[in-house]
Amino acid sequence: MKDKAIGIFDSGLGGLTAVREILEIMPDEDIIYFGDTGRVPYGSKSRDAINKYARQDARFLKKMGVKMIVAACGTVSSVAPDLSDELGLPYTGVVNPTCYTAMQVTKNGRIGVIGTAATINSHSYKKRIREKHPEFEVFEKHCQLFVSFVENGLVDPDDELVQMMVHRYMAELKENDVDTVILGCTHFPLLAEAIQREMGDGVTLIDSGKETAIYTKKILEERGLLRDSGKRGTAQYYVSDTPADFEKFAGLFLKNKPHNNIEHINIEEY
Repeated sequence: MKDKAIGIFDSGLGGLTAVREILEIMPDEDIIYFGDTGRVPYGSKSRDAINKYARQDARFLKKMGVKMIVAACGTVSSVAPDLSDELGLPYTGVVNPTCYTAMQVTKNGRIGVIGTAATINSHSYKKRIREKHPEFEVFEKHCQLFVSFVENGLVDPDDELVQMMVHRYMAELKENDVDTVILGCTHFPLLAEAIQREMGDGVTLIDSGKETAIYTKKILEERGLLRDSGKRGTAQYYVSDTPADFEKFAGLFLKNKPHNNIEHINIEEY
């Protein structure tokens, strides 16, 4: 069982930030990634549609024989239910591990959350934080345009358009004196430099992809599923739209181009 791959899915490319972090901290592991590029973005879809897509994505990965499934998507993690019992596999989203770290690092108890419209409207991060620390104040802001910018490679912090967009979206959080900002969508780490410049060095950004990778390793260790072969793992990528478009932008997220085959699948079959 421990030699099986970790399955990761997202609505598009954003989950590759989690892939990058998992490959960094668990280099022995094989990865199977599914990006639902044909139906991106999830953040503007209805709750019913998101639930349907999440189940289809997870069923595809289960069919591929993975040992754990990671929903590397803030929208799915916020809206869809925990699928571990349904799948019969260890399963995690990004909300719990990200909130845990944010609660540990904040000094003034004022935490900002940015994500897609669906994520923010669900109040998933806010609810989780307030359950543990009702005294904390959580300020939410949906930044739907961030997804479009990232998916189109517009992430340069020196780009005037990027700066204007980040300034507009982050103004409310700055006014509320947050000292911690949760990047509640796995696309958003690609805009981290621009966001950090806008918020200032006194604000800590919490990368949901990184925190989820750390949590995934913890779960695998606890269940005796962590691979220790000493041999570098491989990564295989699947998409629901054109592979060429995925390959064009995947390097932004992975910091290199994926060297394995990128295959198209019909996700509606699942």
